[in-house]
Amino acid sequence: MYVSVIISGIIMILLAGLLIALHLLGHAFPAAAPVFATIEMILLISILILVHEAGHFFAAEVFKIKVEKFAFGLPIGPVLWKRNFKGVEVLIHAFLFGGYVAFPDDDKDSGLPADSPERFMNRPAFQKFCVFSAGVTANVICAFLFVALTATIWGQMPSGKYEIHIKNIVAPQTESVWQSGLKKGDRIIQINGSEITIPGFINKYAQLHRKNDGKINEISLEKNYDNLKKLNPAFTRDEIIPKDVIIKLPKIEPEHPITLSENILKGFEKYKDNRLELNETQKAIRDKLDGKNIIVSDGTYTLNNIAYAISDTIIPLYVIVERNGEKIALKPIFPNIEGKIGIEYDIKEIVIPTKGSISIITTSTKYLWDKTVLLCYGLYQIFAGKIPASELHGIIAITKVGGDVINNNGFFSGLLLTAIISLDLAIMNFLPLPALDGGHVMFLIIEKIRGKKLSEEAIEKIGTVFFMLLILLMVLVCFNDIYALIMKKL
Repeated sequence: MYVSVIISGIIMILLAGLLIALHLLGHAFPAAAPVFATIEMILLISILILVHEAGHFFAAEVFKIKVEKFAFGLPIGPVLWKRNFKGVEVLIHAFLFGGYVAFPDDDKDSGLPADSPERFMNRPAFQKFCVFSAGVTANVICAFLFVALTATIWGQMPSGKYEIHIKNIVAPQTESVWQSGLKKGDRIIQINGSEITIPGFINKYAQLHRKNDGKINEISLEKNYDNLKKLNPAFTRDEIIPKDVIIKLPKIEPEHPITLSENILKGFEKYKDNRLELNETQKAIRDKLDGKNIIVSDGTYTLNNIAYAISDTIIPLYVIVERNGEKIALKPIFPNIEGKIGIEYDIKEIVIPTKGSISIITTSTKYLWDKTVLLCYGLYQIFAGKIPASELHGIIAITKVGGDVINNNGFFSGLLLTAIISLDLAIMNFLPLPALDGGHVMFLIIEKIRGKKLSEEAIEKIGTVFFMLLILLMVLVCFNDIYALIMKKL
């Protein structure tokens, strides 16, 4: 039996035991449940790291490559536990978010002869490739097992879509939602042409359609200026209008509605707001215009500023609901100045039943495939610069969000999130960047193309540079995570 299986199995059993204990404690002490849920998420992430490194370890043993160290955690801070097991030094470091497998090649003082076949660097490229890619493979297998386990025990899988029904209208009677024709029990299916399958879509639309949000459409501005100029032909665009002069105002029309793509709604693409912004003078004029058809100049007004002011108004949401099996287009709804409509939702997640082994396998495979496509697209958005660095998050944010998911939606939802993280870990690790598994594979491919080994010194220097860049990236995402926690954005 392989040493990697024994060691990993023992640690896995201990982690699983801790998970069960924490889950029971969460039920026994509801007030402390969020804390226990967060620790559960930490342990689940730790399992992913253990699985990844165990994959490297197992592959090395298959090819009889000598492994000197198998470490759980990164060598930062003290070593919590250390023991030699059948020639392999097993360590648990205090900094649990990480792990590594060390070969004699990594230790210049290793007693193993330089030409020993047990050394990793003396093995054929194919065997090296298998060892390098084994961690990624292990994470993919782990992701599938987590999803299949959820589908088997839970008996269902989330579709990622929701039915959103109106539970109650809580806005003041003067708000537009009361005149829109919306009724309790209606199911919201579309806003401004976008299919509404997630509650957050409604909130995103409502926030972008806030009344008096300080931003205006350029077409509306020019239209309002032309109408204003017709009513007040004596003044040019930027001419100061004398004090106490009465300025006639045109009928104020709602602004143009905004339509969001599915990628923007799902957060894969950042919305670029190209509207014009009002300055403080224009905002001050806007706040004096509500319901008026004239305004008296204070000696600083210009037609241009007034045109900006009258262009910043209400923005319609065109909502389609389903009622008794029929689609109904409502009258426009105008969110208030806080970006709220004034409704309470009754949200029901659409689930896919999983009964029988074939259903479990097909549903789990489709679930993972869909998530892989989304993860790859998100990665493309990052490298394409469509997601700013300020929105990149790491292990702290993942732990916080994962803890909330377990606490609010149950352990199986947390297990599915862990499966997605395992997939993400596999994808990220296999990127062709030095210091990552994919970088090592890239060097192997270059070696095969060149027909000879690359200089170990050159590889080490390149790896060191990219490792430092990786550390800087970790610092950045940790800063983003901490800032988001402090600002309560997570």
